[in-house]
Amino acid sequence: MRDARRRCLCGSVQTLLDEIRERISAHARPDLGSAVPGLLLSKVDQVEPEYALSEPLLIVMAQGGKRLLLGDRAYEYRAGQCLLVTADLPVTGHYVDVAPGRPALSLGLVLRAAVIAPLLLEAAAARRPRPEAAIATCEAGPDLLDPVARMLRLLDRPQDVRVLAPLIEREILWRLLTGPLGGRVRQIGLADGELAHVTKAIRWIREHYAEPMRVEDLARLAGLSVSAFHRHFRAVTTLSPLQFQKRIRLQEARSLLLARPGDVAGVGHLVGYDSPSQFTREYRRLFGAPPGQDAARLRADA
Repeated sequence: MRDARRRCLCGSVQTLLDEIRERISAHARPDLGSAVPGLLLSKVDQVEPEYALSEPLLIVMAQGGKRLLLGDRAYEYRAGQCLLVTADLPVTGHYVDVAPGRPALSLGLVLRAAVIAPLLLEAAAARRPRPEAAIATCEAGPDLLDPVARMLRLLDRPQDVRVLAPLIEREILWRLLTGPLGGRVRQIGLADGELAHVTKAIRWIREHYAEPMRVEDLARLAGLSVSAFHRHFRAVTTLSPLQFQKRIRLQEARSLLLARPGDVAGVGHLVGYDSPSQFTREYRRLFGAPPGQDAARLRADA
């Protein structure tokens, strides 16, 4: 009986993944957006590393796989698995198991605290979650894949989006809250939780990355002691505040260099580097090439 049920569940997952793959392939756009607010669709067949600033997201991989690096930790997820990101993070990633004619297919759902918070009132009481790394992976079972597939069906029925998309979003979030990643999802919805405090500091760094930064000021903004702030910040991001700021600066510099490839020193100054040599050294360490050379390659590939 148990083996028969397992085979049934495996068959259900495969059927749902087949449908999800088909709909992502049909509706994916270069800008990742879709007709459903907060629903992102990705269809990628290249394996070059990506350097991005991620926001709180649920990502379900339907075909291929992806490997993410955050600090010194690696996270990998493949077809039938999902990735949860609970904070704004500077990540490096590249797709795996992709080839021409067989792209990586995935969808993302933006995770909004305002939608999660009311669901916490309905969830079973749980011990207050401790701060955990803001990235985690798990298997995507049929209970999660089913509403995900129904969300994608709305792309063919735009007249239903306004009414049904919020209901399906709540169902997806409920499955997350009651699943293995529930503790991390709860952190997003808790306005007074440790993640919320760290998020205030993350937001400040993202908005003021070029300015001098004092950890004492960030700790005060987060409402924590300096030692507690350091501990919680590293637990969530795997980086120290200074490492986090450096990663944001360098990723912003890379974007600016696409428009200003010949102004390496000027771009370095714009993102907060007073020393051109330090900027070049740290840029090369992260991206594998000096700024001017890397910008020229990116422009040639665009």
